[in-house]
Amino acid sequence: MEGIKIPVGRSGFADIRRNGYYYVDKSRLIEELLKTDATQVTLITRPRRFGKTLGMNMLSEFFDVRKDSRAVFAQLSIAENRELCGKWMNQYPVIFLTLRGIDGLEFEGAYAKLAAVISEIYKEHFYLMKSEKLNALDQEMFYRVASKKASREEVENGLTKLSKMLAAHYGKPVILLMDEYDVPLAKASDKGYYREMLDAMKGIMQVVKDNDALKFAVITGCLRIAKESIFTGTNNFVSDTISRTRLDEFFGFTQPEVDQILQDAGLTDHGAEIREWYDGYRFGEFDIYCPWDVMNHVNRLILDPSSKPEDFWANTSDNAVIRSFLNKTDFDVQEKFEMLLAGGEIKTPIAEDITYDIMESSEENLWSLLYLTGYLTRVPVNGKEEGPKGQFLLKIPNVEVRNIFRKSVKAWFTEKSAASDRQGLFDALWNEDEEKLTELISDLLFDTISYYDYRESFYHAFLAGLFSNSGYQVESNYENGLGRSDIVIKDRKNRRAVVIEAKWTDSGEAMEKECGDALRQIEAQQYAKKVEHTGYKKVGRLGIAFWKKQCLVKSGRA
Repeated sequence: MEGIKIPVGRSGFADIRRNGYYYVDKSRLIEELLKTDATQVTLITRPRRFGKTLGMNMLSEFFDVRKDSRAVFAQLSIAENRELCGKWMNQYPVIFLTLRGIDGLEFEGAYAKLAAVISEIYKEHFYLMKSEKLNALDQEMFYRVASKKASREEVENGLTKLSKMLAAHYGKPVILLMDEYDVPLAKASDKGYYREMLDAMKGIMQVVKDNDALKFAVITGCLRIAKESIFTGTNNFVSDTISRTRLDEFFGFTQPEVDQILQDAGLTDHGAEIREWYDGYRFGEFDIYCPWDVMNHVNRLILDPSSKPEDFWANTSDNAVIRSFLNKTDFDVQEKFEMLLAGGEIKTPIAEDITYDIMESSEENLWSLLYLTGYLTRVPVNGKEEGPKGQFLLKIPNVEVRNIFRKSVKAWFTEKSAASDRQGLFDALWNEDEEKLTELISDLLFDTISYYDYRESFYHAFLAGLFSNSGYQVESNYENGLGRSDIVIKDRKNRRAVVIEAKWTDSGEAMEKECGDALRQIEAQQYAKKVEHTGYKKVGRLGIAFWKKQCLVKSGRA
């Protein structure tokens, strides 16, 4: 297949199909869902960027009675089931909405956006204003909601009322498709108005409670919020999470699908790097790739075959969940984080029913959140997905997510250092106090999280972070003398500086020798002399050796 067009950032199913953009056939999702069409509500939870919105858009295109979708589904696997297509395709009124844009610094702003979403859905069905099935009162209420003049009660009851109007107009029950239902609550939890938004969402969700106008509902999100919190009173409720198996092949890419994409794009020699960077998720019994990453990287490779893998998934969120974990001083999770960052595994219970307001209340909840949102994935234990007593074995799925953890830990440590009292450290630095520096840096090293498995780059970043944001100029890997010195710290006000050369050792016994080698390198490469030539009166020399969480500092004072 030559000249394939990758639809990066497009979630409109009909748009992708009509324009001949590359599409991985997930249409059997329709068939699988209709096996249980008697189920009132199916809640599908998956991490962000795993194809939920595109899947919901496909469902809307398939069921919507206002459309003729035969052409866009032609040659897809669902089209082979002619009996099902004849019975269901474009046969039902559909309400399709997404709540992913509901955000605001305060509740009033976020609620206004929620009301606007309901208003837009009403305007989409504005033809109901002329329906003979609506009485005058219905028409008045319809107009108020569509024109954003509705009361709060009318907004929160808006979906329920619209479903009844559509059912009356078409003489058929409605299929409700709600995408990213939990985003308003996630944002509200971050901004401090969770209770107000929860109350509003309970009103919205009344649409799925004892509603005779509803054929069925499919709802997607990242988390399965506890039923008693938001879906109280909803009967015939089924959830499909990443721990289940039924729908998992329809969200994300399987290995055969990725192999086919690479074959169609002529990029089969990139399979190993894509697997290393973007594979590793375990949904039910399926090993899954992140589709957002795969499509972005394949698109880049088509445009430039020399492109290297990037953290595409990381760029779609602020990754605040990791920072929330790191900021919790009442949880002792340092060793577990280091084990994960070194490629190891941790064992922990997982709670799949949680609410946003209590997710940081326990270590178990936070590990659960990292798992449910895709930052960690399960490792089967003796062929089973769950270990003894509800324990799950978890790991970081791939290189991209490991990079997210490392960047988050690095930023956390830099901010933590900047906020701490470092005067004793600075005094020891300018005095070139070997013993005091060894003690202080060792204590700080023990208190941080290793994110490079004790490689030299970790220690280099660690030292730079210690002295950054302190009022001094910190130059890292600065072109200096005849080579590159590790770190130079300059105090322009007092015209003094310190050149640091750091070494990483593989044993405690070698630390003394490595310090000596570091000091000799400073002299041989003339790192300090160039700094002196720029006008600094005093330039210290420090050789520092690291071994795991131990540090030794030696001064080059004459």
